[in-house]
Amino acid sequence: MQTLDRDTERKTIAILKVLSESTQALGSIAISRELERHGVMLSERAVRYHLRMTDERGYTKPLGRDGRIITNDGLEELRYALAPEQVGFIIEKLQLLAFRTTFDPLEKRGLVPINTSLFRSEDFADALQEMRRAFDSGLGVSRLVAIAHGGEKLGNRVIPLGKVGMATVCGVVVNGVLLKSSIPIESRFGGVLEVKEGRPRRFVAIIRYDGTSLDPSEQYIRAGMTNVRGIVSSGTGRILANFREILAPSRSIVERRIRELESAGISAVYMLGNTSEPICQIDVGMNRVGMILLGGLNPVAAAAEAGISVENAAESGLMNYEQLVDVGSI
Repeated sequence: MQTLDRDTERKTIAILKVLSESTQALGSIAISRELERHGVMLSERAVRYHLRMTDERGYTKPLGRDGRIITNDGLEELRYALAPEQVGFIIEKLQLLAFRTTFDPLEKRGLVPINTSLFRSEDFADALQEMRRAFDSGLGVSRLVAIAHGGEKLGNRVIPLGKVGMATVCGVVVNGVLLKSSIPIESRFGGVLEVKEGRPRRFVAIIRYDGTSLDPSEQYIRAGMTNVRGIVSSGTGRILANFREILAPSRSIVERRIRELESAGISAVYMLGNTSEPICQIDVGMNRVGMILLGGLNPVAAAAEAGISVENAAESGLMNYEQLVDVGSI
């Protein structure tokens, strides 16, 4: 019976994972097909059986003929359940988000990957004040955000009553844009980068993407390891940053794509190193170039540092670029 229960839980997690990666409600047929792509063979009837259980547990919400969406409880279960079996889940999530990113920086349209942060309604004005300072200091991936209130949707996520949701642009947009240019990029780790007098120095914490089931940025914020407000006020502190590697021969194309992203209001790349040379004390491979991306949740980390309660879901989905607005207009 124990084996059966464990098998059921694995299938439940697989279904929740499929729903979490969708920008719309899915029915049992669509879920069954997506599961097959992930190597999980479940008939439509079996999917419906498991969905009834996820409904009862509050992990999914039926939307009539449209199918189901994952709830906040479902996202929480997906994040923590069966963690030992989800090692490498984050790297898979990054790769899938990059693949599904359709944003064209020249046309300034398409889907961009986002992070989602939830604040209590009564705290949001204070949180926004803290976050604007970080945005104004250039510590976010982009000044473009989206806001939704309780009962409204942000991407594919319904915001709980009494909460305000904010979407920030995720650095995976760089992966997606480079992928569309046929440029391979290796996502190595998420970390905390020490900055002194406005200059990046070294990583003081590192979590490899292929060895974790939880997003590094979320963990660092919860652990209080950032000091974004210090950088805003004095130029010295600690920010969320992510480390990538590209092939050296692709550098000129990468630089061009970075400029195109910047012209669209997305300044995710914090540093680009030299061929085969360490960057911020991190070694890179032969004929490779190190790249440091800003963490999209840096402004949110500033609010958390001010003692404001926030729930974060990094790499939470995709949104149309046209739905984003400058944070200064909110």
